[in-house]
Amino acid sequence: MNCTHRPFPTVTFPPNPTSRKILIPPNLTSFLSHTLPNPRPLLSPNKLLQPAKKITLRTRASASDNGATGNWVKWLPTGALSADKVLRLISGATSSPIYQFVSSPTTFLHSVDPRVKLVWLLALVVLPARSNVIMRFGLVIYLTFLSIWFLPKHVWMDQLGRVGLLSGILFIMLGLGSDGVPPLVQLRTPPPAMMGLPNVPASLGGYSYLIMKLGPLQFTRKGLSVASTAACLTFTVFQSASLCLSTTTPEQLAFALRWFMLPLKHIGVPVAEVILTLMLSLRFISLVFDEVRNIALGIVSRRINWQQLTMMETIDIFFIYFRRIFKNLFSHAEQISQAMIVRGFRGDSNAHKIYFLSDSSFGMEDIVSLLCLVGVTGAALLSDYFFV
Repeated sequence: MNCTHRPFPTVTFPPNPTSRKILIPPNLTSFLSHTLPNPRPLLSPNKLLQPAKKITLRTRASASDNGATGNWVKWLPTGALSADKVLRLISGATSSPIYQFVSSPTTFLHSVDPRVKLVWLLALVVLPARSNVIMRFGLVIYLTFLSIWFLPKHVWMDQLGRVGLLSGILFIMLGLGSDGVPPLVQLRTPPPAMMGLPNVPASLGGYSYLIMKLGPLQFTRKGLSVASTAACLTFTVFQSASLCLSTTTPEQLAFALRWFMLPLKHIGVPVAEVILTLMLSLRFISLVFDEVRNIALGIVSRRINWQQLTMMETIDIFFIYFRRIFKNLFSHAEQISQAMIVRGFRGDSNAHKIYFLSDSSFGMEDIVSLLCLVGVTGAALLSDYFFV
């Protein structure tokens, strides 16, 4: 086999791609004419070489195992509601709970009989729902004045702040939400002028169902009634209960409730068991607040760098937090049950002696409290006639 070897001319590109020199040798055309049947020049003598385009490849790294970065991570709260701030809020909110009995200084409410206080609590639950709007706000102001007068400053400021914030949120939401969006319905009846009827009398010209308008929302009389009822009832229930628990011991409350429930014993109501359960509940609530606060303070004091933790690690710490709370509470409940068994409790509430540590003598404070209750009830009943 004969093989003809022909040398192939090489083309050398300069290192600088921006050079505008012609790189076509003079004998390239004759070489292509002998090699290819239909020669076509690859590069014309008048065409210049252009610099090559750069191809850029971008790579992304992820801390997760699957290599995917979730866009939902950027929506997670990292500033105002970070994990550290949540734990600090929990520890601060449970530092002065609403159940706490304030033994000093001894005030007028400390000496009032607990049965009178229970009657006051029942009246303050019923009156806001059955009185005028002005009377509802009057009850709120009355309870605020009593709280400032009879409670220490650090107690009433904390309690009134939280209850007032909750009531204010309810008032705004229900006031704008109950009747806030106007119905898009056209009246079926024609206007009075088309039917030959007179317009609205002048005596009713000053009446307006709409009180205030905020863009697409409106604040009407129905919204005011619903919002004032819910907000004032929430404030009176929480603050009156807090005021009663702050000035009354659990034994006194159990004694007052037992005095009112004694007639129900004849129809089969387990009064002794209810009273014992109430006393244990009031004593156990303090342990709940203490455990929630102490464990939150324990996590905060460890100075965890929350920015270096992933979301799953943060959630895992909160699961550990709640698991520790329930574990400690169950441990306290077991200790309480063992202490009751040691002291002779065998499951029969009627045979177990309970010391209420309360006397049943009425004094001048109780008479004044009852007179004030009669006055407030009478004002609430007469408010519908004087305030329209």
